[in-house]
Amino acid sequence: MTEPKSWMCLICGWIYEEAKGYPEGGLPAGMSWDQVPEQWTCPECGAGKQDFEMIQI
Repeated sequence: MTEPKSWMCLICGWIYEEAKGYPEGGLPAGMSWDQVPEQWTCPECGAGKQDFEMIQI
C-alpha cells in the first residue's frame, strides 16, 4: 500500500487527506484520490477535482 497523500484546493486552500477522508461528504477514511468521483466538488468553494494539487505536509 502506498503512503496516503494530501490534496489541496488551489482556489480556497481546503485540504483532502486520503488517510482521514471526508466522511461527512461521502468519502471514507483511506479513500485514495483516484477513487474520488470525477464529479466531486470542494466542500468549501465548489471547485472541481481538477482544481486540486497533491501537496506534502
